[in-house]
Amino acid sequence: MVRELVPDAFWQRVAPLLPAPRPKKKLGRPRADDRAALEAIVFVLRSGIPWEVLPRKQFGLSGMTAWRRLEEWTRAGVWEQLQARLLDELGLRGKVDLSRASADSSSVRASKRRPSRAQARRIERRRVASIIFS
Repeated sequence: MVRELVPDAFWQRVAPLLPAPRPKKKLGRPRADDRAALEAIVFVLRSGIPWEVLPRKQFGLSGMTAWRRLEEWTRAGVWEQLQARLLDELGLRGKVDLSRASADSSSVRASKRRPSRAQARRIERRRVASIIFS
């Protein structure tokens, strides 16, 4: 059942995107398998169970290890790269229909720069600037 969560074709797309593990500085438990970690992550996200309740015997790693791996891969940009690759593949096959795409304020990041001056006719710029910044 576990291998059904991450089919071989999907794993072959994800594996090259994963960052190389950092070398260990001290002895200890060996690093959990990346595929097992991905399966655990998919299981938790699909089932909605808490990370602490992840069945360790079934996946071979704890929920905290799976959560840490999710955080590590998120910081490394794995999910953005995977989404871009999958969209590229679908686009080459003609399976992307952008006529149904939409963007709203929850999916588009707002600019955090200071407010710009209001665009006004040249003769009124001085007066507009004084109104905005007063």
